[in-house]
Amino acid sequence: MAPSIVESSILAAVQPTPEESPYHYTPTQYVALIMISLFGISTIAHTVQAIRHRMWWMFATAVLCGVAELIGWSARLLSSIKPLLSTPFTIQISTTIIAPTPLVAANFVILGRLITRLGPQYSRLSPKWYTIVFCSCDIIALVLQGLGGGMASSAQTPEQAQSGSHVMLGGIFLQLIAIILYAALGIEFFVRYFQDKPLRVTSSMPYTESGQSIPARGELTRRLLFMNIALAFSTTCLFIRAVYRTAELSDGWNGKIISTQVYFNVLDGAMVILAIYTLNFAHPGFLLRVSDHGKLAYASSETQMDLVKGQ
Repeated sequence: MAPSIVESSILAAVQPTPEESPYHYTPTQYVALIMISLFGISTIAHTVQAIRHRMWWMFATAVLCGVAELIGWSARLLSSIKPLLSTPFTIQISTTIIAPTPLVAANFVILGRLITRLGPQYSRLSPKWYTIVFCSCDIIALVLQGLGGGMASSAQTPEQAQSGSHVMLGGIFLQLIAIILYAALGIEFFVRYFQDKPLRVTSSMPYTESGQSIPARGELTRRLLFMNIALAFSTTCLFIRAVYRTAELSDGWNGKIISTQVYFNVLDGAMVILAIYTLNFAHPGFLLRVSDHGKLAYASSETQMDLVKGQ
């Protein structure tokens, strides 16, 4: 039996409109469920892979990213049921902004290990300094994003919320700049590697733990090539996502970007899904494994390299 005009009017009065939600829309429930399922599968897989390959730093990077995304998308799922609640909105905005930061750090570490395998003499920074410089930027960006999220969540006025947004924006922007510099240095490394134009020359050969010398210019095996391609794809996805979040926060809490659900689902959620699954299928524990020469080491590589003049 169809509801009467009076009943329809009452239902319309009690049902929240999308404009009343802090999102300016009601999050789609099935999208949240799909994302929770995908992030859950990837996080479990990364946990197993990290244990199997004894790559414990993956817990602080890929696994941590997956857990944070699960929290964020669970909050969006709750918002799809109760769109007027402010707490789930605050949780999801904070966690989905912060979550990919550890995954970006994983890419920084992986590039450093690739450079170690292929030849540090082609890189402007040593593998150690890639980790130090870019992971430090990532940590600062993470702190700024977390601080801004806390400020926004505890804000009592729109002005205070806007101040928190500006701090989060600073963290996202720092991460974006770090990704750009990291990508530029990575591109330069591979151009110099393929053209065999080192920035430095080594005074001694790299060697294995057993004392066996190996060529200073590492061989680009199929595994390493696959790792390179996967790293480039993952970095591109995270770059697109960082550009989106920078534009979103710059546009403000009531802007068109933050108010358009499809932008978030595609340019944030989907990009992080692609990036995190890329490291599942192209896991560094398998692709960067040294099977022929054992563990690669460089004797005092920082002190044994001199600048090549005229490069």
